Amino acid sequence: MTGLLRNIRPETEKIDLIMGQDLSAAIDNPLLSEVIKYAVFNGGKRIRPLLTILSAGLEDCNSPDLYRLALTFEYLHAASLLHDDVIDHAEERRGRKAANKVWSNTHVILAGDFLHSHAMRLAGTVGGISCLKVICRATAAMVESEFLQLQNAEKRETAESYYFAVLRGKTAALIAAACETGAIFADSTRDKRQALALFGTNLGLAFQIIDDLLDYLGDEAKTGKTVGNDFQEGKMTLPLLYALRGDSNDCRELKKLLTNTAADRNSYFTRARDIISMTGGFTAARQRAISLIDEALAALHIFPDSSAKDTLHALAHYVLERDK
Repeated sequence: MTGLLRNIRPETEKIDLIMGQDLSAAIDNPLLSEVIKYAVFNGGKRIRPLLTILSAGLEDCNSPDLYRLALTFEYLHAASLLHDDVIDHAEERRGRKAANKVWSNTHVILAGDFLHSHAMRLAGTVGGISCLKVICRATAAMVESEFLQLQNAEKRETAESYYFAVLRGKTAALIAAACETGAIFADSTRDKRQALALFGTNLGLAFQIIDDLLDYLGDEAKTGKTVGNDFQEGKMTLPLLYALRGDSNDCRELKKLLTNTAADRNSYFTRARDIISMTGGFTAARQRAISLIDEALAALHIFPDSSAKDTLHALAHYVLERDK
């Protein structure tokens, strides 16, 4: 991991520099600028814009406009986090107060809306209609997945297919779009575009599974988020779904715990985590993430060896190893 961070640091620093210049030129209102910069420059690893740059780099494309196009995905990601924190009444984000605890919900929602609209303008002007179509499809999928996740929680939907339907929109769609957009910008062939979209989809699915594991098993000092939020909210994530498959006394107890109110579920979180561990839910979920990463890396076989490909491989392994 240390080697990966060292190798990508010049790119992340360049992304931050260009993003700072872009936001300064795009925003007139000082308060809006303050909210957005608080949200955007908050220690993120810039994985999504990096994926766009690396995907284009597979074709030796390194245009200055590529970096501006890549910002689209950091803006859309930041916008979704701002809206998520309002919806979830979040207290913290990456170890500091969530923006909605510093400013009002109205300020935060409007800041997210600005980032979304600015991202679309960048996508259209820099990437053209082909890139814009891919990105619009991904953002629509993100919204639909949030509705589906709410419905799954209300119904206690335990089918794995519903879980992955949520993940495809919630996380995988934007990551896949980041990869495919890089390929479009670099004039890659249709086969290579599809390969990168598949790589991004599986990477995104694995990323979210690990995120769901960290919600149960993570160190709050590292994740910057309160452990147990998913269980308290009744979200049917993969570790929980795997634990609910059996018919043991533990499984029946876990199902009963889910019927409690959100406040009561919070008090029973430690017991729920123990049951999921005993029934193999965490182990099975991690194994599924590993399989998805294997499939993602197989999709890159169509590309010749290069430094960009090596970095994509390293990022894929990082997804499995991350602890925050």
